[in-house]
Amino acid sequence: MKTVILEHEYASPAKEVWALATDLDALREIMDGVVSFEGLPSGRVYQGQRITVQVSLFGKLPPQPYFMEVLECDDEAMILRSSEKGAGVKSWRHTLTVEPQQSGSRLRDVIEIDAGWMSWAFALWARFLYRKRHEPRVQMLADMRAKRSETELSDAESP
Repeated sequence: MKTVILEHEYASPAKEVWALATDLDALREIMDGVVSFEGLPSGRVYQGQRITVQVSLFGKLPPQPYFMEVLECDDEAMILRSSEKGAGVKSWRHTLTVEPQQSGSRLRDVIEIDAGWMSWAFALWARFLYRKRHEPRVQMLADMRAKRSETELSDAESP
């Protein structure tokens, strides 16, 4: 068993980061070119949801079955816990939390991985994978802010 812990800071309100982090359509976009998903539903994740997909790394490796169950998705506490397995992993337990900060918010991923003797390799992969999500999220949040500003400006100009 290996545990990976990553924290990322965002200059956006916690509720916005939470909404983005729990949006499966955003996940698909964020992971484009790194992981492709066949069968990933649209919309936000919800407690009790069970998702079975085929994943392909970098769109090159043969698709592998992967299963995720959402154990907890609490919008008030901004905590998501999932139990996952597949593609060589016996157990991948992920806890994602978003906390307000003075300068925006902090997203924290804790991933506990059991892949037998290969746990070390999957821990390296997890570290890469979750770090890779940061920059696209920063860009998506900036785009959301810009769009909101445009809307507010046009609303203010309307008679």
